[in-house]
Amino acid sequence: MIVRYLEERIGTEYDVDTPTWNSRRLLLKEDGAGFSLHDTQIKAGTETMIWYKHHVEAVYCIEGEGEIELVNTKEKFPIRPGMMYVLNGHEKHWLRGKTDMRMVCVFNPPCTGLEVHDEEGAYAAPTAN
Repeated sequence: MIVRYLEERIGTEYDVDTPTWNSRRLLLKEDGAGFSLHDTQIKAGTETMIWYKHHVEAVYCIEGEGEIELVNTKEKFPIRPGMMYVLNGHEKHWLRGKTDMRMVCVFNPPCTGLEVHDEEGAYAAPTAN
């Protein structure tokens, strides 16, 4: 069994901060669960181009408001508490924070914990280890 508390991750190498988002990595590849779990904050007034071409991500909003816009179709979906979306087609998208948002994110394959978006908005392809 694995037990962790968010406050144990804040301010450590598992707390990745960027200009548009902050991700607290709670469960990682090294834990062997088959997925990773993140407590992510999207900063108000920001937009981030994201394209998880190597991962499937499920997102559940628990605080704040924003939107996700799919690049290929231009479809926009409002984000608010209680909204869930899954990028199961590796959709390239814009993620916009109207207010500060807090999201619970699950990735498969699991993240290692050190990922940040590259120039395409993607995380690197997972390694075999």
